[in-house]
Amino acid sequence: MKFNIKSLLIVGLAATLGLSSCEKDDPIALRNGVPEIPVTVSNIYGQFVAPTVSASVANNEIKVVLSIPASSGRTIKEITRVASGTAYGSVQVTTGLYNTAPIPGQGTTATFVTSLTEYKTKTGKTVPAPDLNTSFLANNFYFMITLDNGQTIVPTYVRVYVTK
Repeated sequence: MKFNIKSLLIVGLAATLGLSSCEKDDPIALRNGVPEIPVTVSNIYGQFVAPTVSASVANNEIKVVLSIPASSGRTIKEITRVASGTAYGSVQVTTGLYNTAPIPGQGTTATFVTSLTEYKTKTGKTVPAPDLNTSFLANNFYFMITLDNGQTIVPTYVRVYVTK
């Protein structure tokens, strides 16, 4: 009995030492989710919980201009996926996307354009009246960007504020 307990303790100690001596000190679960190349919204209206763009009911247009720094040495090949929802996972799947065709980039920028009418049709959500206190669209927009070197980036989501 003593031999079994002693053996079990030695094996447990060896396993603990072996697992704690790993070379990799940066486990994936502890990494910061910030991409190495930052993506900004160039036509930002305000920073509420996330970057927010404004959409006028009169113009019926939602426009999001995404850009990366020129100093990154990279260019935006395309906006590969666009999703409208409430979770990042919506842009990481290949079904149920808001926009299925890639949108080509122009150097360090890429522009996504849609309408409030199209938003209502594709999402089934209503467009709030601009005179209400809460004039944000119910769903956020999520983007997956592909750079010229094939690297993909999923930046923070973008909200849309509805104005007159």
